Amino acid sequence: MQAVKMYTTAVCPYCIRAKSVLKAKGVESIEEIRIDQDPEAMKHMMEITGRRTVPQIFIGSTHVGGCDDLMALDSAGGLVPMLQQA
Repeated sequence: MQAVKMYTTAVCPYCIRAKSVLKAKGVESIEEIRIDQDPEAMKHMMEITGRRTVPQIFIGSTHVGGCDDLMALDSAGGLVPMLQQA
């Protein structure tokens, strides 16, 4: 299964929802980067994604986007195959 990395904050309901969806699809471990605790991480997230909102989700080296993007990917049937890529 691909590695999953997510930029998050402590109280973000969209982050919680995204984690729930990923875990339901079999993701056992999510590397969380808390931008509310690390201003440099927030700066880095904005540089690599062009976005200021959380969550920002990466599956492997692919930037999926935010929670709505993750949900759309799942609805289109693309989430599980992306997670299972070698």
